[in-house]
Amino acid sequence: MTKEIRIGLVGCGFMGRTHTNGYKRVGDFFPELSYRPILKAVCARNKEKVAAFAQQWGYESYETDWNRLIARDDIDAIDICTPNNMHAEIAIAAAKAGKMILCEKPLARTLPEAASMVKAIEQARVKNTVWYNYRRIPAVTLAKKIVDSGKLGRIFHYRANFLQDWTINEHLPQGGKAFWRMDANAAGSGVTGDLLAHCIDTAMWLNGAIKDVSAVTETFVKQRMHEETGRLQDVKIDDACIFHCHFENGSLGLFESTRYARGHKALYTFEINGEHGSLKWDLHDLNRLDYFNHRDESELRGWRSILVTDGDQPYMDKWWVPGLSIGYEHSFVHQVADFLHSLESGQACAPSFRDALETQKVCEAVLHSASSGQWQQTDVVWAAETQ
Repeated sequence: MTKEIRIGLVGCGFMGRTHTNGYKRVGDFFPELSYRPILKAVCARNKEKVAAFAQQWGYESYETDWNRLIARDDIDAIDICTPNNMHAEIAIAAAKAGKMILCEKPLARTLPEAASMVKAIEQARVKNTVWYNYRRIPAVTLAKKIVDSGKLGRIFHYRANFLQDWTINEHLPQGGKAFWRMDANAAGSGVTGDLLAHCIDTAMWLNGAIKDVSAVTETFVKQRMHEETGRLQDVKIDDACIFHCHFENGSLGLFESTRYARGHKALYTFEINGEHGSLKWDLHDLNRLDYFNHRDESELRGWRSILVTDGDQPYMDKWWVPGLSIGYEHSFVHQVADFLHSLESGQACAPSFRDALETQKVCEAVLHSASSGQWQQTDVVWAAETQ
């Protein structure tokens, strides 16, 4: 007998689609699950849009006020897919109502907002997770297994980048439904919270905590018209960010993100260099993990390309036959499956709100360092922001 988890989704944009696809497909490929998501209701302010979304994706009903959604007795879990400025208010209200919460990344715009969310969910003791979905790509999960096994030995370097080019247009507006990521009031930050947050979460999952950072940011177009007011306003988000850091394990990190890398739509890569070996991964070839083992005999030593499609590799026993790949959308199916498994086991589903708070600390330290021109310790920022 399966138990129903009745989902209330807030937001029906891009992330609303990816999450919903995860809920719809998880039972087909993870039949052993004791819990089954039910698409109970979706919420958005535009009645016509949310009604059409509900019909297309199979939600039983819709709301135009998230407060009403949270108040409903037939909703067990609230999934937050809104712009960042709404995360804290919705999550805190949902926690007080005793709802489970699944929240899009980043957790919040600022550390105080994120801290208030963690406090609310821990006081309410509700199940929670944050959608850092790249952890659930099988090749990335395999990288985690290799690092944890000790095969790389002592880690010396971690480097990552996330490059896009969609804002190379000085006439693009900021704000509104389409361009809220370019409005600091809605997004909190630019590439730091939007793209580097993914890189940071993956890095700390694979390589441990980040101790301090030194960062540079740039905003290439200083003023843009605001979509909602029609006025020319200063742009306060970062278009590009570069930072280096020390990890707690003594390794060095190098991170870069920009929306001004012409020719790149979503280039996300990472590489780890250790004493005995190295790993590298590229989102554009997401089923492949490159591995170098210095302990191989010298005549055969070199980079090997591992196609992560076999049934004994992470998650892949749920899908097709060896050699046939999966895609971006499957990472969300995996996250839904892991969340439902956590309901059975009673364990937290990582990354939890508290895990995501650690990523928020690093993002905040990056922005502080870029503003001050100095190295910034992540714990110092945390103490200052939450006093």
